[in-house]
Amino acid sequence: MPDFLPQLIQQLFNGLSLGAIYALIAIGYTMVYGIIGMINFAHGEIYMIGGYVGLVTLSAIGVQSGLPIWLVIALMLLVAVLVTGAYGFAVDQLAYRPLRHSPRLVPLISAIGMSIFLQNWVALGQGARDMAVPSLIPGAFRFGGDGGFEIFVPYSRVLVIVVTTVLMVLLTLYIRHSRMGRASRACSQDMHMANLLGIDTNRVISFTFVLGAMLAAVGGVLIALAVGKLNPFIGFIAGIKAFTAAVLGGIGSIPGAMLGGVLLGVAETLAAAYISSEYKDIVAFCVLVLVLLVRPSGLLGKPEVEKV
Repeated sequence: MPDFLPQLIQQLFNGLSLGAIYALIAIGYTMVYGIIGMINFAHGEIYMIGGYVGLVTLSAIGVQSGLPIWLVIALMLLVAVLVTGAYGFAVDQLAYRPLRHSPRLVPLISAIGMSIFLQNWVALGQGARDMAVPSLIPGAFRFGGDGGFEIFVPYSRVLVIVVTTVLMVLLTLYIRHSRMGRASRACSQDMHMANLLGIDTNRVISFTFVLGAMLAAVGGVLIALAVGKLNPFIGFIAGIKAFTAAVLGGIGSIPGAMLGGVLLGVAETLAAAYISSEYKDIVAFCVLVLVLLVRPSGLLGKPEVEKV
């Protein structure tokens, strides 16, 4: 029992870093849903592509290039954000914009098709096997020890939490105070009225896809550095879990996506540590079911009011 508290702290930290990645991806889901009321099921593959672009950028620079590590990571993030932003724009233009006024099932099927296409596109281009990502940030903070349980906090996981927190704050300020942020909020409340008031709704929708893709790309690069490997199929599972996080927090709510991601990450990690790693997904989805039974709109979501 004396090691219970240090072990709990260790698992909470692990869950927080995993939940931060889920939150970055979940924001893309919740922003697209908040604007057009649809789910972009190709979003998980955008996250995966971000990780691959970061790895390709690192290979082009070279691990032994002599550049400072912080500059190498910044370049990886910058290139990944730019490339995946273009992918996000392309997904909107190809899979959603031509179907803007179609029944909801049609763009949903189109998004699933785009997801499969992107997954196979990367598998054909980079191979379907696992690819190793060099460890740029070795080492960790260590607490405790002396015969007891030692808390191990890798620098790479700390970077995930710090970068995610900074991005969340910046995104919140941008959505609240910028012109495009105000336009996005207007579109999420009433798309038709926003269009009548002169807002270019197609531009706002494309911006939403691009911004969500950029955030997912950051998550892809950070998790690749933290875990040390990539494959073309990581986007599907991460995407499903991030979508679950968005629903848990309240689909359409950016703070809800953040909260849902953290809660899902912590629940999954605690289940793996104290029950079994084979049950972690079961526990995470059971938490979702229980929350939705009590609050169908999610923790921070607002119930939809039907207009008669």
